[in-house]
Amino acid sequence: MRPEWYPQCWRELSALQQPEYDDQESLQCVNSTLTAAPPLVTAWEVDRFRGQLSAVADGRAFLLQGGDCSESFIDCEAGTILRKLKVLIQMSLVLIWGGRQRVVRVGRIAGQYAKPRSSPTEVVDGVTLPSYRGDIVNGSEPDIRARRPVPERMLRAYERSAMTLNYIRALSEGGFADLHHPENWDLEFVRNTPGSRRYQELLSTFSEAVQVLDVVAPGNSAELSRVDFFTSHEALLLEYEAALTRGDRRSGYYNLGTHFPWIGDRTRQLDGAHVEYCRGIRNPVGLKVGNTVSGSELIELLRILNPNNEPAKVVLIHRFGAGRIRERLPVLLDAVSSSGLSAVWCCDPMHGNTVSTGTGVKTRAFDDIVSEVFSAFQIHREHGSRLSGIHLELTGDDVTECVGGPGDLSEKDLERDYRSTVDPRLNYEQSMEIAFLLAEQLREQALSH
Repeated sequence: MRPEWYPQCWRELSALQQPEYDDQESLQCVNSTLTAAPPLVTAWEVDRFRGQLSAVADGRAFLLQGGDCSESFIDCEAGTILRKLKVLIQMSLVLIWGGRQRVVRVGRIAGQYAKPRSSPTEVVDGVTLPSYRGDIVNGSEPDIRARRPVPERMLRAYERSAMTLNYIRALSEGGFADLHHPENWDLEFVRNTPGSRRYQELLSTFSEAVQVLDVVAPGNSAELSRVDFFTSHEALLLEYEAALTRGDRRSGYYNLGTHFPWIGDRTRQLDGAHVEYCRGIRNPVGLKVGNTVSGSELIELLRILNPNNEPAKVVLIHRFGAGRIRERLPVLLDAVSSSGLSAVWCCDPMHGNTVSTGTGVKTRAFDDIVSEVFSAFQIHREHGSRLSGIHLELTGDDVTECVGGPGDLSEKDLERDYRSTVDPRLNYEQSMEIAFLLAEQLREQALSH
């Protein structure tokens, strides 16, 4: 039995991937400010998300989660936010129409400012520097002063998350996501590409269906005027997460900095601070599981994070790589199935397929990403399970960070428009191709169940 939970109890355990602040007085001041600040989301929104995730757990909906590998402060501006929403809404429309299934939309947005790193230092232009850990911790500039962890950056992350959420809510309530007006979601740089042509053909058919629904069931089409859009980020920086935790022992505690926090593969230790923190919040919790987790360890993690075995409490986000998923995923599926424990299964085909070019540039091959997605669907079917979600690093900008795909990008093309400061992302055309492929797999999965 674990002791009674409270928001700061994680401090009694080992917390990996945390910055070492040299100004403790400033850290305490920031903590006090955040603790008194208004929450970014509400408990009612979290509960609504959990209700929609229940539909995912029952096979009545599909979870689409996507966004930047790491948000940056400089990109907290209207155009960038709008393009992220547009590509996710376009992808969800493809899944709804092509896969004949409802979609729960979750962005890696409004808080994805911290990143775990494999080493505390990195070499930049021959100089060894502290690793960049995301804008909430330090700066990405190759300068020793910029790489110093600064507590006040948490306040800047909070402010930018609030601005992002405010804009998302204004767009949603103002009719941006109205399914009667899909022209709102066009991206200005997309011109006559294969993916955009397929999308426009689908859109024409979909618009006709919406018009018919308005005629035959006008009272039932009101919900088409807006769609829910939820936020998520890795609950990595525990000082920040705990400061935005609200509630009490009677009503329960919520992380009100996001709707959907997740635990990374590097911080899922059974006796670690991240698992301890996440076990006490009422939010649904994501858990990244990679090649080093055993079946018995996963079962114990599920028991800790979901002691009441609620069906929509934990989302298992598996990330193995195209070359290892057939070896590793069946072990975990069998373990969870034998235990009788509940979990929503989601595929992250990005993180296990990261490679470096000969010049040291991080990239991912589109074919590897697709291969892992296809393998995930097939393995779940073979084991009587259901793949219920996808977790992608993508952007609405026309970047060149992942090789291959519809544009057949090469390593040479990476030089053209590589913007990510951490991990490579799918661009619009690659993201839409994934959406069409997912829709085909969802139809096949529906037939098998």
